[in-house]
Amino acid sequence: MVSQTLSAGQNLELEKRPLLTVKNVSKRFGSFYALQNISLTVPEKTIALLIGPNGSGKTTLINCISGVYWPDEGQILFDGKDITEMHVHDIVKLGLVRSFQVPAPFKKMTVAENLLVCGQDNPGENFVSSLNRSRWRASEKESVDKMFKVLKTVGLEDKVDTLAGELSGGQLKLLELGRLLMLNPKMMLLDEPIGGVNPVLANSILSHIINIRNEFGTSFLIVEHRLDIVMKYVDYVYVLSKGNLIASGTPSEIVERRELYDVYLA
Repeated sequence: MVSQTLSAGQNLELEKRPLLTVKNVSKRFGSFYALQNISLTVPEKTIALLIGPNGSGKTTLINCISGVYWPDEGQILFDGKDITEMHVHDIVKLGLVRSFQVPAPFKKMTVAENLLVCGQDNPGENFVSSLNRSRWRASEKESVDKMFKVLKTVGLEDKVDTLAGELSGGQLKLLELGRLLMLNPKMMLLDEPIGGVNPVLANSILSHIINIRNEFGTSFLIVEHRLDIVMKYVDYVYVLSKGNLIASGTPSEIVERRELYDVYLA
């Protein structure tokens, strides 16, 4: 059964160009292995799900991929580049961005302002370039146009002038997606994007993730516990337990695997 699942994973990798590749990654804290020899691949334009019980190493893996931690062993490749020991800001510039479990917008700024502040490479931020008014004005217009496109994509176009501090928990999750989109990502790492959100809005958030994948070509690696909701929205699933990758496959394959029930019922 394991070989069949891995074969399915290999077929997935052959269908699309690999965007993220994690090779034999391990992470220790003292003598404790939070991750042991983890290998996985997320192709371009793919939504992958990372699941497992609390303490299985999911967030640690996301932290290693995003540059918060550096792995003790192994290699991480993104879009053909070795990012194993890159700093967070350099990884973001390559197009790999992440969210955290609790959104942290600028609460006293409007939704529009929260998105615009995430724009990159504005010539107005450079002293010399800022002297060329026509150049930075054009850039400002592009940023505003993009902001409205992003707001429509995440379903917050009617909240453009609303303070972030006045949004609901679910709307904050959507704002977080919008802020990430302003960074021109090739891939998003999302840590519990529907955590604490009612089922109706949770399905709406996941539908917006599908729209982002389809419209912008963005790939996703999502950590989520609410399997009853999220499974039908993803292309591929990786299962962690006690720092080990114990299973991988399509959602339909994973729900048939005994290992999934063993780790959650243990």
